[in-house]
Amino acid sequence: MPDADELRRRVAELTAAHDPATTDRADFLRARFDAGLAWVHFPAGLGGLGAPRSLQTVVDAALEAAGAPDNDPRRIGIGLGMAAPTILKYGTEEQQRRFLRPLWLGEEVWCQLFSEPGAGSDLAGLATRAVRDGEDWIVDGQKVWTSSAHLARWAILIARTDPGVPKHRGISYFVCDMTDPGVEVRPLRQITGEAEFNEVFLTGVRIPDRHRLGAVGDGWRVAQTTLMNERVAIGGGTVPREGGMIGLVAGTWRARPELRTHDLHQRLLGLWVEAEAARLAGERLRQQLAVGQPGPEGSAMKLAFARLNQEISGLEVELLADDGLTYEDWTMRRPEKVDFTGHDAGYRYLRAKGNSIEGGTSEVLLNIVAERVLGLPAEPRTDKDVPWKELSR
Repeated sequence: MPDADELRRRVAELTAAHDPATTDRADFLRARFDAGLAWVHFPAGLGGLGAPRSLQTVVDAALEAAGAPDNDPRRIGIGLGMAAPTILKYGTEEQQRRFLRPLWLGEEVWCQLFSEPGAGSDLAGLATRAVRDGEDWIVDGQKVWTSSAHLARWAILIARTDPGVPKHRGISYFVCDMTDPGVEVRPLRQITGEAEFNEVFLTGVRIPDRHRLGAVGDGWRVAQTTLMNERVAIGGGTVPREGGMIGLVAGTWRARPELRTHDLHQRLLGLWVEAEAARLAGERLRQQLAVGQPGPEGSAMKLAFARLNQEISGLEVELLADDGLTYEDWTMRRPEKVDFTGHDAGYRYLRAKGNSIEGGTSEVLLNIVAERVLGLPAEPRTDKDVPWKELSR
């Protein structure tokens, strides 16, 4: 198993053979993947070397110092943070080799077809149906709040395959080709003016059984891997000290002394401390993740991320006074990635409202933390053992 020194040596060999200054970006990324330096903890042949996950930071730092390009992780975050770990854990060897390389390279964008108009917070209540037809499944239904669906080639999809059993046990997990007939993507315009989210209609979409992840009826267990990784990806990202939203507000505070008041100063100090505590907790969470699968602690990080983003963006608008009420552009845009830093304070304030909804609502995450982290009694669930088809909807 390679150690840190071995990984630095491999990075040096890679950059010597493919000089980042002269090598085409796509060619360099392909060489990096094939050298096992994409995900060092993945198996050899799948972009990794079977090394401890914690050593990925060694590789990333060495490549950054060499001026190497990255794979634009914010653009392909759903693939990297949610689809890839699920495919690695539950995919067949054929699925892993087909999907993981173009996913990491950014050649194929992924989206997530989970939430539905009638099954958002209660995801297990989903109604999208998948009916077996020989070696295929025929899928009909509607999904909503789908980030990047307008860009995606592939989607991770959960659908009901057995309505005669309780809701958690009748779900299966699939990979859906977003270019197939019967897949329709419609934009959902947000309060920011953007349409980064979409609703997706599935009408007679044919998915081959070889694109199923996990056993038939075991989709809820497979989906938990996706969801736990999603919450770590949203709330537990690497942030430098005074990075992210708090850094923007602190920068404004230093640059514009005429805006300062005692009350705003006290609030900024409090939020700075909370943001730093959250950052350090995120570091600890990533260390835990490096030695195993993500657990319910990721839900707590995502909760803190949403609350802090909303409070910090609100403080920024107050600090800027009249300037905080301006908004740069209401034209509907179809962005490739969320960019908080590339917009004004008004955008950040509006976009942060979605942080307590996306990736699991704060109310649902509070239940997860209460039950799975604190060990508090579970909420009554009267529909737990009732067949899905008998539930009122």
